[in-house]
Amino acid sequence: MGTSRKDDIESIRREYDRAELLEDNVASDPMDQFSEWFSQALETEFMEVNAMTLSTSGKDGKPSSRIVLLKGVEKDGFRFFTNYGSRKGQELEENPHAALCFFWPVLERQVRIEGQVFKLSREESQAYFEQRPRQSKLGAWASYQSQTVESRQELEENFTKMENRFDNQEIPTPEFWGGYILKPSSVEFWQGRQGRLHDRLKYFRADDQWNIKRLSP
Repeated sequence: MGTSRKDDIESIRREYDRAELLEDNVASDPMDQFSEWFSQALETEFMEVNAMTLSTSGKDGKPSSRIVLLKGVEKDGFRFFTNYGSRKGQELEENPHAALCFFWPVLERQVRIEGQVFKLSREESQAYFEQRPRQSKLGAWASYQSQTVESRQELEENFTKMENRFDNQEIPTPEFWGGYILKPSSVEFWQGRQGRLHDRLKYFRADDQWNIKRLSP
């Protein structure tokens, strides 16, 4: 008898031993600490280091998660862009509180972020949209994100219609598309350690300043 798939999954494990995360060695501001870690992640060959899990929930309280791409780190938050009519856009309209999670396995690191999400100004959204490749701009117009389509063919036909519509023209930013910024209320940095005694340092806002506490793994 061979091993079951369940047994195979249960046996998956690895030791973490690349680094440590101590209170004396971190920045006092979580955005500075994130920028340092992100820069180190960029130096690796890990694909899509700016990929992050975005978790939202609407007024029904049911959570949903998906991978989106980080498109900017400011002193006050994390930027991303999407279709306002998508499920995440609708949920953020109903409940502006959300969470992000980055995982960089090559560095044995994870960052968890919670906070409130705000729409970027129209000017900021347009400035980013203008930088996008033409194909991506057309895709934004062709896709009614999260809505049902009858077939792949319908989606490709929509794309062709947009190609014809904007042939030899600049492609404007759709009214239904734009950016958000998540302004954090807490940021947790996780560093894998041996024996599952991982380091977890959490920054949280109190009295209008950042404080740090260690969490048990």
